[in-house]
Formats: sequence, structure tokens, C-alpha cells
Amino acid sequence: MPEPAEQAQDRDRETRAFRPLLRSFCSTDSYGLVLVMIIVTYALATTLSPQWGVTILLFAQIGTVWLVLRTSLARRGLRLVATVLFALTAVGAAANLFLHTDSNLVPFIFLASSVLYFVAPFSIVRRIGYRREVDRKTMLGALAAYLLLGMAFAFAYRFLGAIQKGPFFGTKGDGTVSQDLFFSFVTLTTTGYGNLVPASNPGQSLAVLEALMGQLFLVTAVAKIVSSWRPRGWGKPPRDDESTSDRSA
Repeated sequence: MPEPAEQAQDRDRETRAFRPLLRSFCSTDSYGLVLVMIIVTYALATTLSPQWGVTILLFAQIGTVWLVLRTSLARRGLRLVATVLFALTAVGAAANLFLHTDSNLVPFIFLASSVLYFVAPFSIVRRIGYRREVDRKTMLGALAAYLLLGMAFAFAYRFLGAIQKGPFFGTKGDGTVSQDLFFSFVTLTTTGYGNLVPASNPGQSLAVLEALMGQLFLVTAVAKIVSSWRPRGWGKPPRDDESTSDRSA
């Protein structure tokens, strides 16, 4: 039997509504691709070997931040500062291939990673703050900024663990990149499992700052966006056949 006309129209509307979401994860003008890059960077940080991993991770971060600045239409001054950081980070990443894993350069490579990931979310927030409507791009941008913030603190913890005298996590040692990322997002969301805790300052103070920033971000930017967002089709009056069926039920 041929499909009823109304069902075919509904299916066609659903298909048209799904296509923009797919395009948002493929277009350089959308934060969907930024989210994909963040996920890839997270996977690289937790799986690659130390020496090669740091180099590949840094180049992935450069690509992610470059895409963020392009998508968010960052100001010229910010782009110039980022370009200098890109160049220094790329040189450090290339030099890391020829150095030992215990080189003094490695901590400062993670510091560069943290700075790059701190720059990116502020550019996104500034851009989506000027948008008059809250749409899919705004939602994806806010999520990308939140994840970038968590990763920025994670690499800052990694830097502190490498330069301070005692182990960053006390009896648990300095931790791995994967543990730093885990601790950062647990702190950002104020989950607080307590299995990993900075043993001293400045790690403890930095963790407090991350928790405060995470909560401020949620109760201001994300809460405002979620309360204002209306997906296409919400709020429209029901069709005559839908209202008739509701009354009959």
C-alpha cells in the first residue's frame, strides 16, 4: 500500500529538520565540528604514548583552537596573539620529537596547551553573546566552550604536576594526562568523587577556581541559553487533525 500523504509529509519534515544538525557537524561555520575536534583531542590525550602523544596532541589542539577562532570570528588582536602561541607551540611540539620524555620542555608544552584552551572559550562566549536568537549554533557553541574550559584546567594541572616539588595528587603521584582530564571535569561539574585530590597549593586553589567558573558558566550562560532556546516547531499550534484526535481521546 502506498504511504498516506500525511505520513509522508511528516517524514519529509523530520528529514529536513535532521539535515541542519548533520551539516553543523561538518561545516567550519558551526561549532559542531569544534565539538568533534574536542572529542578527538580528548581521545588522543588519553591513549597516545607520552613523547609522540604530546606532539600529536599539540597539533590537534592548534587545529581545534584555530577552528574555534575562525568560527567565532575572533578579533584581530586575539588572532595575532593566538598566531604567536600557535608558532611557539608548533616549534615546541616539533622539538619534543627529538628530546627525551623527561625533558624540561614538556611542562611548558602543557602550559601552552592550557593557554590555548583558555583563549578559545572566551572567544566563543563573546560571539554567541551577540547573537539575537538562541539556535542550534548557540547551543553547540556553549557546550564547546564548557568542554574547552575543562580541558584547559586539565593541562594546567599537568603543568603544575611537572614543575612543583611534591607529587600533584600526593600519594597518588603526579597522575597521567587521563587522570588530569578526569579530575578536571569532575571538579568543573562539582561532582567531587574525592579519589583524586591536589595535595597542596597552587593546585588546590586552581581547583577551587575551576569549580567556581564551572558553576558560574552553568548558572549564567548555559541556563540563559536553555531557557531561551526553542527548537523549530515548538510553540506552533497543533494541526486540525491533531487537535480533533486530542479532544476525542
